[in-house]
Amino acid sequence: MAPVRRPTLMIADMAESGKTGWLGRLRAGLARTRDQLAGVFSGATVDENLFEELEAVLVSADVGMPAARALLARLRERVRRDALGDPAAVRRALQDELAALLAPSQKAWDTSGARPFVVMIAGVNGSGKTTSIGKLAHWLGAQGRTVLLAAGDTFRAAAREQLAVWGQRNGVEVIAQSGNDPAAVVFDAVSAARARGRDVVIADTAGRLPTQLHLMEELKRIKRAIAKNAAGAPHDVLLVLDGTNGQNALAQFRAFDEAIGVTGVIVTKLDGSAKGGIIVALAAARGTRPVPILFVGLGETQQDLQPFVAADFAQALLAAE
Repeated sequence: MAPVRRPTLMIADMAESGKTGWLGRLRAGLARTRDQLAGVFSGATVDENLFEELEAVLVSADVGMPAARALLARLRERVRRDALGDPAAVRRALQDELAALLAPSQKAWDTSGARPFVVMIAGVNGSGKTTSIGKLAHWLGAQGRTVLLAAGDTFRAAAREQLAVWGQRNGVEVIAQSGNDPAAVVFDAVSAARARGRDVVIADTAGRLPTQLHLMEELKRIKRAIAKNAAGAPHDVLLVLDGTNGQNALAQFRAFDEAIGVTGVIVTKLDGSAKGGIIVALAAARGTRPVPILFVGLGETQQDLQPFVAADFAQALLAAE
């Protein structure tokens, strides 16, 4: 398997390592699933029972049946080809095959394709959408990019104030209006970014369930408003998913993707009670057109949004201590 390149991280993040670093927090967040997988391999014999137990654990960890079977098909072929008879060797092979399965979804986020580069953010209520916007603004600032935020969530009473707090923390301007038309807010923000020479516009939108059809139509209208103000925009449509929602997050992805064409995903709350398998399910959701998993959220501070690295995720889930 060709080595997977690690996206560039901030200097402060690069200095962290092991249990105290972000990889350590990811390992801690995925501990339940990792312990269950380790239990399958402990004292096991490499036979059909092993694969059946692995499938059961993967499905219970929110991987889902299609993705679990795809992953185990790769593992079976590897075991047969390399004549693996040691459970520890099979575990290492599963880690390698998981990294290979996830690798097409690993993509470094590039906002240099336009100026301003317009990013539309969507997600359900409580997914960590507005918080993720603040962390994205911090991450972009560390890359030397100038940012402007658009308070397009005009539905939730405190959303504009919450975004303003993140703007103050990051030293970036927030465009907001007293009216209730989110499309107008975002349209004005794109104009302001162009006039002030900002590199990136990040547009917040109100949280909504995919079943709220009128709100999904509103998202489409916001996207059309952006396109009217900037040719080719929005340049990215990012969906924020709560990693603790399991297979519900996969259903959300499919609904939002159908409505507005998701170009990348941020998976939050992987440091908490997430089982982690939703990452695998998302990677396999589009078949030959894998959705980019751009970032994972591992905490509440500005530095806790990290670029997704397939090999690191596989290591956190399967590597022995």
